[in-house]
Amino acid sequence: MSAAGPAPVPHPPWGLVVCSLEPWDSVWRRNQHLVSRLLADPGLRVLFVEPPVDPLHALRRGAVPRLGRGLRRLPYEANEFPGADRLWLYEPTKWVPRKVADGGDRRRARAALRAARGVGAPPAVLWVNDLAYASLLDVTSVPVVYDVTDDWLAARRPPVETARLAEAEGRLLREAAAVTVCSPALRRAKGRGRTVELITNGVDVAAYRRPAPRPADLPEGPVALYVGTLHADRLDVELCARTAGALAAVRGRLVLLGPDALEEDERRRLTTAGVVLLGARPFDTVPAYLAHADVLVVPHVVDAFTDSLDPLKLYEYRAAGRPVVSTPVAGFRDTADPTVRALPARYFPAAVVAATRAGAPRREPPDDLPTWEQQAALMAAVLAGAAGRPAPSAAPPSEPPAAPPSAPPRHAPTRS
Repeated sequence: MSAAGPAPVPHPPWGLVVCSLEPWDSVWRRNQHLVSRLLADPGLRVLFVEPPVDPLHALRRGAVPRLGRGLRRLPYEANEFPGADRLWLYEPTKWVPRKVADGGDRRRARAALRAARGVGAPPAVLWVNDLAYASLLDVTSVPVVYDVTDDWLAARRPPVETARLAEAEGRLLREAAAVTVCSPALRRAKGRGRTVELITNGVDVAAYRRPAPRPADLPEGPVALYVGTLHADRLDVELCARTAGALAAVRGRLVLLGPDALEEDERRRLTTAGVVLLGARPFDTVPAYLAHADVLVVPHVVDAFTDSLDPLKLYEYRAAGRPVVSTPVAGFRDTADPTVRALPARYFPAAVVAATRAGAPRREPPDDLPTWEQQAALMAAVLAGAAGRPAPSAAPPSEPPAAPPSAPPRHAPTRS
């Protein structure tokens, strides 16, 4: 009788195409966190489709145009993780605006499917986050999972753009094999006519338990820190300016850390008020910034769009164990966490100043935080169900990859 152990369970290969609203770069968001954990399945091969590059739009804005980078592997080897050798990135080019020539979305959908087949990952299921890829429903019978992370129909957009988004989302809600949402508000809004699955965002709790030195680029003195994409869809620019003025009276600074998608006049208003714009930082360095801030802030606009969100920062801020002051936006106004204060904008600057003066000690991450491993297991079950595959067994928790010491240039993503 052989002393060898049981034969390993085979993992038949299967493909997943993820049509993302954000590129895969060093500023990790929901899709990167989930996909990196899904790749714990040894049979999975993923094509991650990034937003198309629009060279004509770049020219109109006075930027240097470029073409999409097409099919490629991870741009920096230092950021690899288990399963990274089964991940490909695909960045297409948007050659002409939709109003000039119709059919571009279908062409890019077909190109993504060809790219997946070309790397040996013919998809068993398609994960659509970008509404432009509703056109996949026209060009393939592969089942689609629509993952809703923002209510773009509630965002401030031109009427023509809103109508296009409404048509695309209507098709996905009717025809997708499964629909997932990241917030209770989205579950209410998108689940009126069909079943939707709630899969909130999560956090890497272990990263917030590890001590880290104070980042050298944090200003001296009291610091109120915001982490997230800087975009007027979310960020209340005027409130930020008023808060910076209030902090100046106690020699404090308001610091905004994240990809900058502001207009030039908005950026000028902030810097004139004394706000520090640090720009984007690799995801694995963010816990140190949060841990060494005196108070973490959420100076968000309160409207139907922000009410649809499940902010990553809700979980990251709570894991960091620092006091939090927020406007009354979804998530922050609903939590029972005693370290979080959600209050109207008129009280916000004074509350931020008071929090910096209080000198509260840092606390350990609370036990009720969902981890990315848990949320990836939920997403894996939905994807498997849509593809007609057996549900995967739970994967053991894994450490996320370390970001490279010198990351490539960031893109301005569309959400935080």
